[in-house]
Amino acid sequence: MRLPQETIRAKRDGLTLDPEEIAAFVRGLTDGAVGEGQAAAFAMAVFFRGLALPERVALTRAMAESGRVLAWDLPGPVLDKHSTGGIGDTVSLPLAPMVAACGGFVPMISGRGLGHTGGTLDKLASIPGYDATPGLDTFRRVVGEVGCAIIGQTAELAPADRRLYAIRDVTGTVESLDLITASILSKKLAAGLQGLVMDVKQGSGAFMTGLDEARALAESIVTVAEGAGLRTAALITDMDAPLASAAGNALEVAYALDYLTGARREPRFHAVTLALGAEMLVAGGLAPDRDAASERLETALTSGRAAEIFSNMVVALGGPGDLLKAPARYLPAAPVQRPVRQDGTVAGIDTRAIGLAVIGLGGGRTRPEDAIDPRVGFTDLAGPGDASGLLGIVHAADAAAADRAEAGLRAAYRMGEAPSRRPPIIERVGAG
Repeated sequence: MRLPQETIRAKRDGLTLDPEEIAAFVRGLTDGAVGEGQAAAFAMAVFFRGLALPERVALTRAMAESGRVLAWDLPGPVLDKHSTGGIGDTVSLPLAPMVAACGGFVPMISGRGLGHTGGTLDKLASIPGYDATPGLDTFRRVVGEVGCAIIGQTAELAPADRRLYAIRDVTGTVESLDLITASILSKKLAAGLQGLVMDVKQGSGAFMTGLDEARALAESIVTVAEGAGLRTAALITDMDAPLASAAGNALEVAYALDYLTGARREPRFHAVTLALGAEMLVAGGLAPDRDAASERLETALTSGRAAEIFSNMVVALGGPGDLLKAPARYLPAAPVQRPVRQDGTVAGIDTRAIGLAVIGLGGGRTRPEDAIDPRVGFTDLAGPGDASGLLGIVHAADAAAADRAEAGLRAAYRMGEAPSRRPPIIERVGAG
């Protein structure tokens, strides 16, 4: 068995690692035998040299088995969705209760923000009292009683990934196809799923900016997951513009609440949410096809059942019972709110720059230990072709931060002729 540094050296030099060697390195991530510097060096070696498919499968399995692996006994299919991350991508919050309203059970384990993208866990942390890291017994109970639970990665599930995930965020290795595949699927395999739908973002605000890259990641995830016995489909969706018109933790929670209650349902966000949910229902045998599945999901929204389940989940995990009725009472608001105006038509958006501007406001991390300000970000973000004159509204802790964010927002928008509209769903990969 090689020492950790020899494993790093072998991958650095482009050699193929055998499953036992990978498993030993992952055990070291779990028990602390592998140091922070070694973990970062391994991530960088994989980033540059890549992993062959057998190595990718071995890494995924080892990380999934580094902690507990759940088994469920429920009267419906256990399903989940995962996104590779983008700006204004708060789909998980309404989607989990929508699928639960249709008979699925959704044990959704989400992560913190990575790089320039927001994380579902950070968004949920802006809800007072919400326990995003409960013990597994509580997690299992809430899923069984409510139908869904959205939590962060616990120390018991895929702990090796939890450690490597934080290191990737601050070492410039987030975009590795191999590490993304292993990170996502290790958590999903540990959660004991029966069906998974991947949302692979592509565009200026995604980790995969090119379509070929996005397609390669979608195919990697589907291939590795299906090889591990998990039925999986992937949708490649557009991230050349923010998915929602809000970016920032508490601001995206408020947006999701508006979506659930019907106060606001923007077409592009709605289309992606329905498409992902339809794949989940079909994978779980809860609908015969995607059209029928979409109808069921629409009913879950319009009837108020999805909103009710979301509220039940929040209460079950320690949050306020009247969050949907009085969100302003609970979600923190930034003291400075400033509209940013620009004449003309939006011709293009550097969506990644918007995400970086949120981090600059304090809404993301540059180090794993950094605290997040849940109040900050943007609302009313303009989309491609918008000619209203409003680029967005800055939500900042003080005037100086608002000045910087305003400059960043202006730099992210290019004005000119209206662009051709990209479809929200670009491609589909896998069985679904």
